Amino acid sequence: MASLTAVSALRRPLLFWGLSLMVLAAGAWLVCPSGLCATTVLDSVGLGLAHSLRYAVLDGWMQGFTWLGSLVVLLPLMALACARKVRDGQRREAVFLMLALSGASILAHLTKLLVSRPRPDLYAALVPLPIDWSYPSAHTMQVVAFAVAFILVFARRRVLWVGLFGLLVFVVGLSRIYLQVHFPSDVLAGALAALCWVAGLYALMFGGNFGKDPVHEGRGRR
Repeated sequence: MASLTAVSALRRPLLFWGLSLMVLAAGAWLVCPSGLCATTVLDSVGLGLAHSLRYAVLDGWMQGFTWLGSLVVLLPLMALACARKVRDGQRREAVFLMLALSGASILAHLTKLLVSRPRPDLYAALVPLPIDWSYPSAHTMQVVAFAVAFILVFARRRVLWVGLFGLLVFVVGLSRIYLQVHFPSDVLAGALAALCWVAGLYALMFGGNFGKDPVHEGRGRR
C-alpha cells in the first residue's frame, strides 16, 4: 500500500516534468532537425517585426527590462522572499521558491548544451551577444519560474500578482526578441517548459492543489 501511495503521489509531478521535457525536445527538433539548426518562419517573422519596431527610447527600455530575467536580479529577490517565508515558519515554501528558480535555470543551461543552437544573426543585436547557446531562453525560463512560484506560494491577492507577473514575463520575453539575442521559438519553448517544471515541483511538494493556499493546505502535513 505504501508503495502504491508513493507512486500515486509521483504521478502528477512526473506528468508535468515529462511535459516540460517534451516541450524542450519538440522545440529542439523543430529548430534543429537532424542537428542542423535553422531559422523557422515564426522566428524570421518575429525577429523582423522586432527590428521594424526599433526606436531609440525603446532600445534603452528593452535593455533595462531584459535584466529582470537575469539571476543577478532574480536571486536576491528570491532570497528575500525565502527569508520572509522562513521568518513566518514556512520553510517548505521557502525551499519550493528556491528550487523552482534554480531548477529552471539548470534545466535551461543543460538544454542549451545539448541543442547548441547559435544566436540569431538576421539583424544586428542591440547588446553584446551572450557567450552561451540560444535555445531555450534562460532569462525567460528563470522569470517564468520566479513568477509562477511566487504566485503559487503568495496566495493572497493572487489576481493582482498574476497581472503584475504576467506583464513581467511578457516584457522580459519581448526584450530578448527585440534585442535580437533570442529567437521567438527560444522564448516560447522556455516559457512553457518553465511553467511545467514549476507545476511539477508544486505538485510534488504540496499535492498539486493549484487553486488553494499551500500554507493552509500543508499545515496538516508538517
